[in-house]
Amino acid sequence: QVQLGESGGGLVQAGGSLRLSCELSGRTFSSVAMGWFRQVPGKEREFVAGITWNGMNTRYIDSVKGRFTISRDNARNTVYLEMNSLKPEDTALYYCAADRGHHSVIAVVEYEYDYWGQGTQVTVSS
Repeated sequence: QVQLGESGGGLVQAGGSLRLSCELSGRTFSSVAMGWFRQVPGKEREFVAGITWNGMNTRYIDSVKGRFTISRDNARNTVYLEMNSLKPEDTALYYCAADRGHHSVIAVVEYEYDYWGQGTQVTVSS
């Protein structure tokens, strides 16, 4: 029973910051790569950021580079997404996901991920 739980979403004004957290239970946390995705109604789910199992490699979409930072604390079985300088276009439902199949590379397509959380809503006002 693998379970992912996101938290930290909310309403924030443009230019503000939020930190999302994702806790993993039910398996060895360090054995999986982790990613953050987001989705707006009517659009496809979009890869945002990813991190390898050991935290040595990260990957971001261009629109969040320099503003978002993904990190992980394997001792706490937790992955974080620090979001700074938020923009209204960042508004979305944010999901964390776990990938069992990659340890040294980060997948950016949704179907490569094996486990998903329920999502946490981020809303950025003008």
